[in-house]
Amino acid sequence: MRGHLEKARAAADEEYGWRRPWSGSTAREGVWSNIRSAEVILLQLVSDAEAAGRASEVMALVKRHLDIDDPRRVRLAQRIRPIISGDIKPGDRDLMTRALDAAYNALDDELARVRSLRNILWTATFLVLLGVTGLALYGWFSPSSLSLCFTPQNGPEAAERITVVCPTAEHHNLPAGTDASGLAKPRDILTVEIAGLAGAALTVIASLRRIRGTDAPYMLPLASAVLKFPTGALTAFLGLLLIRGAFVPGLSDLDSRAQVLGWAAVFGAAQYLVTRLVDDRAQETLSEVGRPTEAIADPERTAVKDSPAAGEPGTRGSPAGSRDGVGLHGPASAAESDGEPAPDGAPPHRRSGA
Repeated sequence: MRGHLEKARAAADEEYGWRRPWSGSTAREGVWSNIRSAEVILLQLVSDAEAAGRASEVMALVKRHLDIDDPRRVRLAQRIRPIISGDIKPGDRDLMTRALDAAYNALDDELARVRSLRNILWTATFLVLLGVTGLALYGWFSPSSLSLCFTPQNGPEAAERITVVCPTAEHHNLPAGTDASGLAKPRDILTVEIAGLAGAALTVIASLRRIRGTDAPYMLPLASAVLKFPTGALTAFLGLLLIRGAFVPGLSDLDSRAQVLGWAAVFGAAQYLVTRLVDDRAQETLSEVGRPTEAIADPERTAVKDSPAAGEPGTRGSPAGSRDGVGLHGPASAAESDGEPAPDGAPPHRRSGA
């Protein structure tokens, strides 16, 4: 216990400096993981009266983080009433510590999934931003290579004089046959990307109504929202490039600079069609923290019986499947039924460090 608490104190007191945005939340997770490990060990050392008093809390944590057919949850649910009433058998304390340790391990796994998705989103944001910046730099030094200028048809006079419309300028009464790409400006692509950022900002504001708070130590909704900005800039550029290539029927010739920027903003907002899937996944991952999956009957994980465990009287008037989802199950495993503690008196909690 002292070792776990010292590790928790060291992780809490460590100065991360510029690394805090990346390492701060991981350090908090390490603090809580070590505190939970010490709490599991403490449960083996307290008196029977205090263990009985904590039984309800342990059962609540087990029901929140373990699957409904998990053997440890099943066995603890069978023994929870006698334990609370003070009738603690030799194997009950070991059962409680193992179930609590499993619940805390499941919580660590849930938080690890949130952290992993957060890291993936920030990495994807960086890569998309890198691509958008590269396009802007390439367009700055070679504007004619990625020209987004259009040549609208202006009636019969177009045979002699034409108009060229670019994101940053309009050129009227030019001789027919003028190369529109040669009139592209270095800041054209950058202007289009800024318009796409503005369109993406509207979708970010609209998506705020779906964001809800979470007690997980990671800003997953923020990472999902930030991804929309560089994605909007990228979709704005690609959308105008498709229009210029006549991939969109009826939109091959934009008539004014305002139309070019307007369509850039529309394509920037259209990134929501892709990133909303990321939003849904982020919300789903957050909702999985503290919510175990539905029961999946697995013969290797649990043995479901129609009668109480050996040596335990059945509950009078209780149906075969109780409301807490545990039913009348047999012993979870030999290790949990014999009540033999771990060699060092502590359950094998997997995470002991930050």
